Order: sequence, then structure tokens, then C-alpha cells
Amino acid sequence: MSLPSGAWFITGASTGLGRALAEALLAGGQNVVATARRIESVQDLEDRYPKSARAFRLDVVDRASIGGVVATAAEAFGGIDVVVNNAGYSLIGAFEEFGIQQVRDLFETNFFGAWAVTQTILPIMRTRGAGTIVNISSQGGIAGMPGTAAYSASKFALEGMSEALEAEVVAFGLRVLIVEPGPFRTAMRRSLQIPERRIDDYPDYGGTLRRQDGDQVGDPSLAAAAIIAAVTAPEPPLRLVLGASAVAVVRKKLNRASADLVAWEATSIATAFADESGENTR
Repeated sequence: MSLPSGAWFITGASTGLGRALAEALLAGGQNVVATARRIESVQDLEDRYPKSARAFRLDVVDRASIGGVVATAAEAFGGIDVVVNNAGYSLIGAFEEFGIQQVRDLFETNFFGAWAVTQTILPIMRTRGAGTIVNISSQGGIAGMPGTAAYSASKFALEGMSEALEAEVVAFGLRVLIVEPGPFRTAMRRSLQIPERRIDDYPDYGGTLRRQDGDQVGDPSLAAAAIIAAVTAPEPPLRLVLGASAVAVVRKKLNRASADLVAWEATSIATAFADESGENTR
């Protein structure tokens, strides 16, 4: 499958995977709509690629602004072929340490922001009968780990939405891709949010991650190439796991889920009403 002829709409394109993806696409001659909360952080892309890049200020929490940005972008390039929901941040700490408003704010960006952007762009894709929705999740979106209760919750929600959405839109010729990266060398750890309070009984999960910043083995440019390859593949996956760490985490999760299913299968299926013979129906 060749690269789309329209545009890639990328949220959170100022840094990290969003930036690497925008750079790779523009270098390859693709049209890119690069959005970020601060337009000056993506304006250089439009300056360098005036014909194929458009920079917009977009905070995905500001629902009222999404429609206008999407409409202008679609008009500029004759449509939107791929939307990449990359905007997000990390909130790391023990479950007990979070204030509920912190968690709500995290969901506003990581989950509801992606929902709102996708819901705005989806009619354009559905009408054209083509398009791909790329949701940037995390290895924490399929397996929870100590210190990631809030972050994983937001990404689990994103993945659940993505699975159901894929089942709904495949009939229109649309695709959904969930990207599950492990640790990549981006600004994520430097910008992660910390809980409202510290409880000394728990490790300082956020502090540990910050001290490890720069040790990540993942190369964002290679992640961008992998995402492009998946989007353009004739038979793309629903999930794209990126990095050896993520592969190990996902495999461990699947193995445990499989083991639990087998061990408790008899209990699981013995929960139906009994038929007239007194045996459980299935």
C-alpha cells in the first residue's frame, strides 16, 4: 500500500514521537498538519516545508477549537487520511498519592482529547471511505505496573475505545492502529506530572523515572518509521508494540492472562443457569 495522498493530522507534534513522525513524513514528501499547545513549537515545520506542512495551535482539552482546526486543515490538503492522537502526558506515583482531580485532568488529555479529535475527523474519513486512526498508547496501556495506576488507566481506556471503534468503522473502509511503545528517548520523563502528596511507605516512582531519563534505548525516529510502515501495510495490525521492553511486558501480560483463563476455565463456564436435566447450559 502506498502512502496516503492527503494529510496526516498529528496532535502533540512538538516533541517525542509526534515530532519524529512529522519530521519523517515531511522529509518523505507527505502533507502534515502539526498541532501543539504552543504554535511556536511546531511553526518551524511549516517554515521549512511551506507547501506540505501546516502548523496550528491546538490544545485537545479545548473542545471548541478542534472543529475549526480540523476544517481548515482538511480544506488545505483536500482531506485528512491519517489522524495520530499523540498528545498526552504521564502522571506517575502510587495510587494513594493522587488527588482525584489530577486523574480527571489526565483523562481529559490522554483519553477525552483523543476521543474529541477522532470524533471530529471521523465524518471526513467515513464520507471518503478511507482513513486510519492512530492512537498512541503505551506498554502501560496493556499492562499496569507499580506507579502507573493513573497513567495506565487513561491508556487502558484509550485502547478499549480503539478496539470498539475499529469494529464499528471497518465496514466503512477505515482502520485503527494502537501503538504501544516502551521507553523511548523523548521528553516524556522530564515532563511527567507528580502526585499531590508523597507517602513515604511507597517508593518515589516519579523521581526514579526522572533519574533514569536519557537511558531509554528506544529511538523515536525508528518508532516513526515503524508507525508509517504499519499504517501503509496491506494488512496492518490492530496493535503495534514498539521496543524490546514493550514486547516483554506484553508477552508477560498475555501469558498470565492465558494461564489464568486455563486454570479457572471450569469455574468460569459453570456459572450458567441449569437446564431441565440439571446440567449447566453453555
